[in-house]
Amino acid sequence: MDKHQKHAKLTLRDNDNFSPNEIAIVGTKCNVISNLVQQVSDKLNAYKLAYFDASHSDNTASLNLETFTFHHKGSAQITVNSAVNKFNQRLQFSQYDFVFINGNHYEGAKQILILDNEKEASVKKRLDQLNNIQFVVKLTEDSKYFDFLVEKNPQIKNLLCYEINEIDQISKHIENLIKQKMAPIQGLVLAGGKSTRMGTDKGTLNFFGKNQRDVAIDLLKKHHLKTYLSVREDQDVLVENKITDKFIGLGPFGAICSAFQENPNVAWLVMATDLPFVTSDVINLLLKHRNPSKVATTIKGKNKDFPEPLITIWEPKSYPLLLAYMAQGYSCPRKVLINSNVEIVEINDDLIRNINTPEEFKTAHKEING
Repeated sequence: MDKHQKHAKLTLRDNDNFSPNEIAIVGTKCNVISNLVQQVSDKLNAYKLAYFDASHSDNTASLNLETFTFHHKGSAQITVNSAVNKFNQRLQFSQYDFVFINGNHYEGAKQILILDNEKEASVKKRLDQLNNIQFVVKLTEDSKYFDFLVEKNPQIKNLLCYEINEIDQISKHIENLIKQKMAPIQGLVLAGGKSTRMGTDKGTLNFFGKNQRDVAIDLLKKHHLKTYLSVREDQDVLVENKITDKFIGLGPFGAICSAFQENPNVAWLVMATDLPFVTSDVINLLLKHRNPSKVATTIKGKNKDFPEPLITIWEPKSYPLLLAYMAQGYSCPRKVLINSNVEIVEINDDLIRNINTPEEFKTAHKEING
């Protein structure tokens, strides 16, 4: 008998314990750990980084007033009542490329072991959490591998080992760990609109000798992207890879969210079918300038005020933001781009002209076909 499923079975985001990508630093005093994190963070300032630690204060009184102090340059100091809860932390850290964890207090899915001869008892106490050591750091020249470490992990001496002052090498290793978890890109061609102004399905318009949706799919596939067609449930479209709208009545916003519901672990290069002047060079430019540390990499016309959300690479970190905007009653993907940290690629306006009416179709068809 099948076990009763209380909840819809959704694809889970590929998270570590507290964030999409994390590492706990274990084996030495807290101030050594925090100093190392600060030095490495200074080297990796192109990425969005966070440090997860426990308070060392004896004052544990609850706050009657939670405070949010914002600086005009963009920083903030926040003091709130909050318990550690992996689900809450995964939301808090969803926008970060990498999270450092003070392993003296919390366990990370990956670890850096610092060999400190004075902390043998501390390391022994945390031996079970050292299950995925990425590399080792020697605090001093005479730092030794404790016998119990070698007994548990006979290969530990084969791991890369750095001196504590080799910040460049340590930073480079951590940057490689960040890059290893960079999401692959898949294509999403939006063909689920009702094309009210055009009077016929814009995805079936013929500029190049076949349906425009097939042209768009081929364009993305040319760049080695596994590509899906986004459609409404009532559309009869015979395509092998398609994603049916799960967020009904929200237009392109719902299509993007539906794609992330299908797979939250990839970045989606979203392209509308009403952009016949988008060329392979435009797609190549977008891919070349992709910045996975930001919410999205988007195209903007040089003479336009706002970016074009329907020719954009949406990173996995954009999914929680899209849902947060929807919770506030907004379903405009451009609003998310305008108010988020995005990479903008500027191109000539003509390349991203939307074709929405029969008159615009006739003009564009004539221009494309001479």
